[in-house]
Amino acid sequence: MDPCPFIRILVGNLAIKFPNSFSTLKNSYFCKIKLKNFTTQSAKVPTLQNQENNCVSNSLAASFNLDSTQIKKITASTKPTNLILEIYSRSENSCGFVKSEKLVGKVRVLIDLKKCETRACVMHNGWIGIGEDNNNTKKKIEFYFCVRGEPDPRFVFQFGGEPECSPQVFQVQGNLKQAVFTCKFGLRNSGERQSILEPSTSRNWLGNEKDQPTKERKGWTITIHDLSGSPVAMASMVTPFVPSPGSDRVDRSNPGAWLILRPSLGTWKPWGRMEAWREPKTNELGYRFELIHDTATATPTNTTLVNSTVNTKNGGKFTIDTTNSVTTPVCSPHSSCDFGSGYGSGSGSWSGSEFGVFSQFLYRGFVMSSTVKGDNNCSTPEVEIGVQHVNCKEDAAAYVALAAAMDLSMDACKLFSQKLRKQLRQQQSQSFVV
Repeated sequence: MDPCPFIRILVGNLAIKFPNSFSTLKNSYFCKIKLKNFTTQSAKVPTLQNQENNCVSNSLAASFNLDSTQIKKITASTKPTNLILEIYSRSENSCGFVKSEKLVGKVRVLIDLKKCETRACVMHNGWIGIGEDNNNTKKKIEFYFCVRGEPDPRFVFQFGGEPECSPQVFQVQGNLKQAVFTCKFGLRNSGERQSILEPSTSRNWLGNEKDQPTKERKGWTITIHDLSGSPVAMASMVTPFVPSPGSDRVDRSNPGAWLILRPSLGTWKPWGRMEAWREPKTNELGYRFELIHDTATATPTNTTLVNSTVNTKNGGKFTIDTTNSVTTPVCSPHSSCDFGSGYGSGSGSWSGSEFGVFSQFLYRGFVMSSTVKGDNNCSTPEVEIGVQHVNCKEDAAAYVALAAAMDLSMDACKLFSQKLRKQLRQQQSQSFVV
């Protein structure tokens, strides 16, 4: 099946410049970026002086991802679709508290999706006059920004049930669904020895049994098989989820961890490592995902691709997007309008020291996302993967396994005063061996 069409609207390279006589010492500036039917996004706006040679930061301020349904709705509409940027000033008192916010100016940019369905299209790139002094060229407030639209086709997968129920996984395109993988959830025996090595200094669940706390969630695995029955990816809990001393929550200082593994020459090869924990005094699940690089040294090197949170009550999305991982200065008006995106963008916004040669070429722009349901909701994750990151079924399966690990981490990080979901409690008495 073919991938699903997506379009990304990227906004970045923000800057504001004032006349020399304009005092901005006590103010900071930010921008609200709005697109109809999408959540408003905000970003800081750096202040430049005329003598700074118009250099701005090549960084992403906001991105909007449009799926095929949204694309069709916008392109079929007779009404124009505008991206709105509202620039505000913010003054603070000596203690850092906001005293007031004032609208400085507003900009509208027409979004023409037909121009960027097949290739990247720059809709605006440069300075524009804003504010009350627009008509006075000598005292004009100037605002710099870039808006670009680009095709971003993605493979979409849908779990046919909760990951712990060992469901099928379907590839989705519009109203069509085709089974491509099956999942198998299981538990390792407490005394079982495995060949999967933990690639970090954190403790492994295979330690001395006398040192193990009485409360722990450990040994969960989920194996992804193709339709022939061959295993093509695995998520394995290698560090148990345990409450911190004197509490009933998994703490950031001692997170649980998963290895995401891929088959290689008859064995399993670590591809990524994900940690998860509960943030203190909030309904937030913290997580961090690292790539494990295949190096010639005895100790693998890791690169963090995402370190964020998701609401445990309402759910949200687990997203890996490296579009804004690197910012480098560019000088207007010759900016490439390149925010480090993966589709059709040059290499100018990437630094070898930032991600290394391996990640620089393989993990750029939007990588993947998966839906995460909140507490007590039936979870059937939907996974989106950028086409440029899928060259074979094992590639897609690794991301599907990662999505399952993220979903199961919501259960593993439940407060230990709460019961696990029924399916997980039933599985606890079993001893499934991979």
